[in-house]
Amino acid sequence: MSLKFASESQNARILSVGAYRPPRVVPNSEIIGRIDSTDEWIQQRTGIQTRHIADSSQSLVDMATIAAEQAITRAGLTASDIDAVIFATISYPYQAPSAATEILIRIGNTKAAAFDISAACAGFCYGVGIANDMVRNKTANNVLVIGAEKLSDFTDPDDRATAFIFADGAGAVVIGKSQDVGIGPTIWGASAETREAILLEPSYLDYKNNPGKTDLGWPNISQQGQTVFRWAVYEIAPIALKALTAAGLSVDQLAAFIPHQANERIIDSLAKSMKLPDTVAIARDIRTTGNTSAASIPLAMDALLAQRPDLHGQSALLVGFGAGLVYAGQVVELPPAPKI
Repeated sequence: MSLKFASESQNARILSVGAYRPPRVVPNSEIIGRIDSTDEWIQQRTGIQTRHIADSSQSLVDMATIAAEQAITRAGLTASDIDAVIFATISYPYQAPSAATEILIRIGNTKAAAFDISAACAGFCYGVGIANDMVRNKTANNVLVIGAEKLSDFTDPDDRATAFIFADGAGAVVIGKSQDVGIGPTIWGASAETREAILLEPSYLDYKNNPGKTDLGWPNISQQGQTVFRWAVYEIAPIALKALTAAGLSVDQLAAFIPHQANERIIDSLAKSMKLPDTVAIARDIRTTGNTSAASIPLAMDALLAQRPDLHGQSALLVGFGAGLVYAGQVVELPPAPKI
């Protein structure tokens, strides 16, 4: 017996992007005292000059909702037009129910499909890949993909390896139907043998499995900086080039490169390894936004389009990589100028 249904696919593209950065800007000078460092050292190691930190009254979902509503408005849609919400994050403090379902309540559409993705800094690109497949296969017409983090809740301010890196923010895109192909194939995978190079610990299971300890500490991010740096520098460039090849483009045909904003030295190394020409605009939101994990690519996309409006509708290579160690990348057509 074979199933009877229409198999014709449709094309998909990014219709809009929305972003939210908390108003509080934290310069390196506010951090260096506790970790015995300097502004010069932080900038040389990472490129970070400032970052945005949410106050205690502002939740992860608060930030995500603002970015989501902006993306919906810029697409010329309403919440009722959204068929599914994909929320990429590692800083939502509940296992269930999902952050995505809370977004449904906030935007006023409680019937759409909704789920979270835990793929750390690659989470947004995972979401774009899934949303593209959903629209192409007519599972949904409009998918809201959110990348949001409140990493300040999970960063030890006294940890010299991480205190200056992570920050807060939210970005979102709406992916919908398109006459032409607007999103290329997603190249994704993992180097799971090194999965413990970045950790968010301890977890509930640590408490459950250590009944003799009354306090294992608040969950904080830890990472093996050199291991992660080497992996990103040497492993991610070939993956990014595979995504470019899968989309049928060469580096000379690319308008923009928007990688995960982990470290400016990594961004520079990737651009050099890929032999990107000077004509390719490279997102460097890391300088003023820090590392916002799943939020970093949509935030960087929004910032780049604000700086370079001529890039609306042009081709961009996205690549995310992080804890797991997981990665994902695809070539997209950047959204057109906002309708509103």
